[in-house]
Amino acid sequence: MDLLNQVKFLIRKEIMLEWRSKYALNGILLYVVSTVFVCYLAFRDITSPPTWNALFWIIMLFASVNAITKSFIQESKGRQLYYYTITSPQAIIISKIIYNIFLMLLLSVIALGFYTLVFKNLLGDPLFYFFAVLLGSISFASVFTMISGIASKANNAGGLMAILSFPVIIPLLVVLIKLSKNAMDGLDRSESYDEIGVLIAINIIVITTSLLLFPYLWKD
Repeated sequence: MDLLNQVKFLIRKEIMLEWRSKYALNGILLYVVSTVFVCYLAFRDITSPPTWNALFWIIMLFASVNAITKSFIQESKGRQLYYYTITSPQAIIISKIIYNIFLMLLLSVIALGFYTLVFKNLLGDPLFYFFAVLLGSISFASVFTMISGIASKANNAGGLMAILSFPVIIPLLVVLIKLSKNAMDGLDRSESYDEIGVLIAINIIVITTSLLLFPYLWKD
């Protein structure tokens, strides 16, 4: 079985497992909706664009952590051994990244829709802000998938994931907040080309690093 067919098989497996249980997806959606509603009860109305923007990214950050940390940590030793015998490590990490990207894109669309419904829409350029959210979702998915794969090999996976995530996710959030703030202010889109380039570069570096490092982790 070549790499492409392995990736297709593993993505199909992830979708089937999620569709059968639905616990993870329903739990994440419940988390997003309930968090936005609690924020509404606490603030009622947000008139400051920076506060509106920062609160949304805080919600998305913790939602992505809850959605993606299970990628490798929930896999049993027996299942990992089975994958080891039928697929390559590159196919596994690629399939995990692609599946988590689709999951985060779905989650971000729902979160942004509900967030703008609950709170007053302060977006100067809604389409460009939506693009920033999609780009941020892809970045969250790639970063947390790689870190989940590394942390799954440790005894205290949850603690290690928090430690490894911090130096990577903070610069990512800074760029995302600046990019989305430009969209909120309705600035010319050419003003955000640097931030878009940085986010694309981060994704390329993370995915390349995952493909290089994961085979060595998989053999452990």
